[in-house]
Amino acid sequence: MSWTKICDASDVSANSVKKVDVNGISVLVVNYGSGFRVIPPLCPHMEEPLEESGIVARCTLTCSKHLWCWNMQTLEMQGETEKPLKVYESKEENGAILANIENELTYEFEDEGGADDDDFFK
Repeated sequence: MSWTKICDASDVSANSVKKVDVNGISVLVVNYGSGFRVIPPLCPHMEEPLEESGIVARCTLTCSKHLWCWNMQTLEMQGETEKPLKVYESKEENGAILANIENELTYEFEDEGGADDDDFFK
């Protein structure tokens, strides 16, 4: 296992997310107020970029596109969420966020038949 510095803890404000590129792999650092998680940058539902749609409040990360959410402390799925988040092993040490990124974590996405969610409102 090899720990890699992702960023300084001070780079990610409480209750926010920050996308970081680490050796060609994009990750999202989530500061949920009482700790940090390092996760893939996409929502496991429909590939929504969480740096744009992720909202962090009361230890919960919510994708604002379809309201899937996860408790960041326990990683439990909340509400109608159907897929768990994948997470990189991470830790805070000497003011830095470190993660074990040996392989890129990805999700399998279902083909929705080519229809865009936004087409529903047209």
